[in-house]
Amino acid sequence: MALPWTLHGDGKTVGPRDVVAPGERLNWPLTIGIGAQHVVAMFGATFLVPLLTGFPPSTTLLFSGIGTLLFLVITRNKLPSYLGSSFAFIAPITAATATAGMGSALFGIVVVGFLLAVVGLVVQLTGTGWIDVLMPPVVSGAIVALIGFNLAPVAKSNFSAAPLTAIITLAAVILSTVMFRGILGRLSIFIGVVIGYLSAVAFGEVDFSKVAAAPWLGLPQFTGPTNPFENPAVFGLLPAFLPVVLVLVAENVGHIKGVAQMTDAKVNRYTGRALMADGLATMLAGFSGGSGTTTYGENIGVMAATRIYSTAAYWVAGIVAIMLGLSPKIGAVINTIPAGVLGGVTTALYGLIGIIGVKIWLDNKVDFSRPVNQFTAATALIIGIADYTFTVGTLSFNGIALGTIAAIVIFHLMSWVGRLRRTDR
Repeated sequence: MALPWTLHGDGKTVGPRDVVAPGERLNWPLTIGIGAQHVVAMFGATFLVPLLTGFPPSTTLLFSGIGTLLFLVITRNKLPSYLGSSFAFIAPITAATATAGMGSALFGIVVVGFLLAVVGLVVQLTGTGWIDVLMPPVVSGAIVALIGFNLAPVAKSNFSAAPLTAIITLAAVILSTVMFRGILGRLSIFIGVVIGYLSAVAFGEVDFSKVAAAPWLGLPQFTGPTNPFENPAVFGLLPAFLPVVLVLVAENVGHIKGVAQMTDAKVNRYTGRALMADGLATMLAGFSGGSGTTTYGENIGVMAATRIYSTAAYWVAGIVAIMLGLSPKIGAVINTIPAGVLGGVTTALYGLIGIIGVKIWLDNKVDFSRPVNQFTAATALIIGIADYTFTVGTLSFNGIALGTIAAIVIFHLMSWVGRLRRTDR
């Protein structure tokens, strides 16, 4: 059977102004190398999510690879993207696991995946216009920002466990961003983890006992979600997960627009398929013990740097991720990363999630002289950062859920009243 890619030029060279389109590829040795590069780009962030949430890293890596291949199939090889672990899940997973165990968190992940797939189906039928109406930039930016800032106490807790290691790690992340050019500069999180890890080893903070005992090949740990009909209490945890759907929609739509801008506007027509694919990949991970997925900006950055958008490279990346997921020894090594390293990385990383929300405001020129924008962002951020909670029976709404609701309700309520009273200029 013929492969779906045509060879770009001679398959060996890419001119300074050339773009390798999604339906093209270079020769296979170069394509494999580019695919491996995408694995490195996604690796630093993808393995951090299971480490921070207590999920098995090998399982998460396995299903990020499977999810990526599923994404490529559903989008018909037209949309180059890698599905890695979404940081939007960290806060609700942490809360659910602490309250009712890992199975309850997996149930939340499955529900988020299902809702995202439904949104994708609706977008495929109706377009993305209604998303822009429901979540204009001031709202979507506030939601993304409050999720990052809500996680600040987690970063502080890990940082405090080994301050010196955390400082070395954080310094390595920051300095590698400006010391290296091109792709290496985009791998600052990964570089920071490596340097911080080596420091932790030197300080005697790493326990290798489980690494030696782990086999090189084997299936990762599989865990199923809690059955809500056997334990209805897990329904009370869903409010913490529901805002993640909005974040995943915003991330996917934003990433697809970015790829379309760099390649071909026709890519936008696959937005619905992309959302459905990410939803199904998230459901598949949730049913098996992996974390929810999202399209990865790190890999889009690699494409921008190399001008190579071939989906063939992402097939390679997905296959490599699956192979890594089938190595318990690699999972055991990842599990040895100590709290100090995580504290240093997440101090920067969680802040960057918040700044991405701010960037949404800047990129869309949100006018903060307007009271409706001021109160939408201000109220949502304070609720999210302070982690306000509201409990009704078995339902508990945390700061992320309440902040998300506040952003949407305040914006639309103030806009409606402003139009009605003609006070909105």
